[in-house]
Amino acid sequence: MDDRFTRLLRPFLKNASEDTVITPQTDLRRLGVDSMQAIELLFAIEDTFGISLPDEELNDVTFASAGNLWRAIAAQLPGGTGDEEAA
Repeated sequence: MDDRFTRLLRPFLKNASEDTVITPQTDLRRLGVDSMQAIELLFAIEDTFGISLPDEELNDVTFASAGNLWRAIAAQLPGGTGDEEAA
């Protein structure tokens, strides 16, 4: 995961404290990402990274954890495979 992603994600985590560390295992639902916020997050991701997530990635599994979401994003980046891990 890159810093741009974690900075983008933090405002959507309404149940996270300032000192919450975002890791690939971070449970996005537990930290407040509901279905409406997932849509807003999707738009922010697409604007920030200049990508479009494929329809098959727009599901509960992708938005369940920070790592799942990052892998979906990374797969759409130039040269991305989706296998990128946390930095």
